[in-house]
Formats: sequence, C-alpha cells, structure tokens
Amino acid sequence: MNISELTPRQGNVEVEGVIQEIGEPKTFNKFGRELRVADASLKDDSGSVKLSLWNDDIDRFKSGDKVKILNGYVNEFQGEMQLTSGKFGSVEKVGDGEVSSPDVGQESLPDEVPASTEEPASTEEPVAEAETSEEPIKEEEI
Repeated sequence: MNISELTPRQGNVEVEGVIQEIGEPKTFNKFGRELRVADASLKDDSGSVKLSLWNDDIDRFKSGDKVKILNGYVNEFQGEMQLTSGKFGSVEKVGDGEVSSPDVGQESLPDEVPASTEEPASTEEPVAEAETSEEPIKEEEI
C-alpha cells in the first residue's frame, strides 16, 4: 500500500517508507506508566504522513531508515492523518533509504541479500574449521 492511499480510521495498514525526520520525544503518564511518543515524517514515492513512534521505537530508528509498518492504524488529529503501529502492530527496519531514489536501493537490496546469504554459508565451514584449529592453539598458549 502507498502512503497516498491511507485514509483516517483505517486499520490493518501495511506500508513502507523512509523516515525523513524524527521530532523530539514527549513524555507523559498514562495509567501509572511513563510513555514516550515522537512524531516522525514517513515518505514514499506517493507522499508523506506523520508517523507516531512510541517508547523503544523512538530510539530504534533514525532519519534515513527505511521502515515497514505492519498492522498499523491511521488516526486523524486536528485534520492531519497520523500513522501509528498501535498496540497490536509493529515497525520494522527494512533498509537504509538514504539513497536519493528509494526504489533504486530497494531493487538492489534483494539482489544483494541472496548473494550475501549464500556466501557466508559457504564461508561458514572454513570459519568453523579455523575456529576449531584455533582453540587448541589458545589452550596451549594458556
């Protein structure tokens, strides 16, 4: 789904975009718990929307991160749409969107992932052998 397709009070939203900026976190108490929220700007090729980041998510992400919101919810506050992961959703980092065109980075990432996934699998065996051969050396040195 594209950001331009979001509508107020829409649930079960799955959307990807690049975080443009994250505002200063605000702290407040609700039901005896201290909560933090920060407004971020999420952008894709179709537009942008305010993204509410809660608690630990504020520290997990930075400007330029490409994220995917799963099972999100769209609120409307003072006439402005706001996307949030809410209680049942999540925000996941899917890459760096610092490239001027997010589509270029997105297309190149999947091509690189299988190659890098296969290469470590083939290099894991020699690494394991090297670790095995290093252990007796370490024991002899001690």
